[in-house]
Amino acid sequence: MELKIYNSLTRNKEVFEPITPGYVGMYVCGPTVSGESHLGHARPYITFDVVNRYFRHLGYKVRYVRNITDAGHFEEEGREAEDKISSKAFLEKLEPMELVKKYTDLFHWGMQEFNTLTPNIEPTATGHIVEQIEMIKKIMADGYAYEVNGSVYFDVMKYNEDFSQKELPYGILSGRTLEDVVEGTRELDNQEEKRNNVDFALWKSAPPEHIMRWASPWGEGFPGWHIECSAMSSKYLGKQFDIHGGGMDLQFPHHECEIAQSVVCNNEMPARYWMHNNMITINGRKMGKSYNNVIKLTELFTGNHPELEQAYHPMTIRFFILQTHYRSTLDFSNDALKASEKGLKRLLDANEALQKLPASEVSEATDTGLDSKIQQLLAELDEFLNDDFNTAKVIAGLFEIVPVINSIKDKHIPANALSSQTFALLQHKVKTFIEDILGLQPLTENRGEHLHGVVQILIDMRKQAKANKDYVTSDKIRNELAAIGIVLKDEKGGEMSYTIQ
Repeated sequence: MELKIYNSLTRNKEVFEPITPGYVGMYVCGPTVSGESHLGHARPYITFDVVNRYFRHLGYKVRYVRNITDAGHFEEEGREAEDKISSKAFLEKLEPMELVKKYTDLFHWGMQEFNTLTPNIEPTATGHIVEQIEMIKKIMADGYAYEVNGSVYFDVMKYNEDFSQKELPYGILSGRTLEDVVEGTRELDNQEEKRNNVDFALWKSAPPEHIMRWASPWGEGFPGWHIECSAMSSKYLGKQFDIHGGGMDLQFPHHECEIAQSVVCNNEMPARYWMHNNMITINGRKMGKSYNNVIKLTELFTGNHPELEQAYHPMTIRFFILQTHYRSTLDFSNDALKASEKGLKRLLDANEALQKLPASEVSEATDTGLDSKIQQLLAELDEFLNDDFNTAKVIAGLFEIVPVINSIKDKHIPANALSSQTFALLQHKVKTFIEDILGLQPLTENRGEHLHGVVQILIDMRKQAKANKDYVTSDKIRNELAAIGIVLKDEKGGEMSYTIQ
């Protein structure tokens, strides 16, 4: 069966045909490391980890590129000149690159806990300033960008006039017309510099207080958010590559702007297939700071968040995410996670029991009906993944196999009910799909739960010290925890909470 991918560009499922037979080039937009990674970050990187794993399983040689945004990323829909990295560094009293290192390490730690494979290349925005400047120079030379007061803006109207005729209009990915974009554009800082409100910044002039700045032909400044991905994807994957992935929230404006920049520079669509995972909601609500429901990975693993009733193992989170198709909305709740925890344990226990069962020695099955059913269920696992990476159906299919495994283990079904060939295939494919493709690992001790327990003991000790007016001990506990990145906060009524930094 051929692998089909839902292409956000064409809004259809298409048979995957690589540009170079046997090779896959995939670029996925990585995190902005101005803060700690949260639940919303888990979904795209677990989703595209499975995509990466499955291509490798099919025998492709994959070059997986996932960037780190460690500069720029000023908000097109907020204060344009504000750099997230610089702003957060100021708040935390850190040098910007010190802050970047801290949150990049935390991101890598979280991805390791989720058992995601490391990308082949993980370029950073600050490491590719030269490439971004060269790309901007090319866009300006071709007449599709202009400079004002040391900032450079992409001329969206000019682009659309020329490339609409070539069936590459601005809005081709998101389905928005330029009229829609114009009507939806808010008044922002420095908007008067632009020829049109829809134009976006390729380079921003750095004000005196801006720490992160680089020399350029237009003066000292820093790159826009969109240009970095165009520069890095083309450098490591070529002018056109197979797959560009990311969250649905990046479809507009980020990926739309990437397309326009790349088309001007390279005269072709940068990626053949565009894949977008849907969003995560929390108890039916959009995740956002205003709702106080943004759950950091450290909070997920320790249970230290008002929305959480307990700590959750990283494998439970991974399994929970993969139980829903990546293009569907995923609603997070404690009940759903607890159900996933039970389901995952059942699946892993069945796999462990299956691998310990002795190989069947019979060549012909004694239960041909069961033998045929197992072969069909195993074949469907491939069909499900070939149908736009449908991990939800794969997991459902595995759960249809679990009762048979348990019945053989408990000797309710004789081992020779299956032929030796089917039994060997059963052992191999269940292990392969659970461990190698879905990337699920045994539920070992959750270190986060232990950390939470230890911190709670220290909080209780500090409460007792304060009650005894032993402020030396109270301060010592608080200060020594702060030294290792655990910040205690005194709440109303004598309660205490903590955050991990």
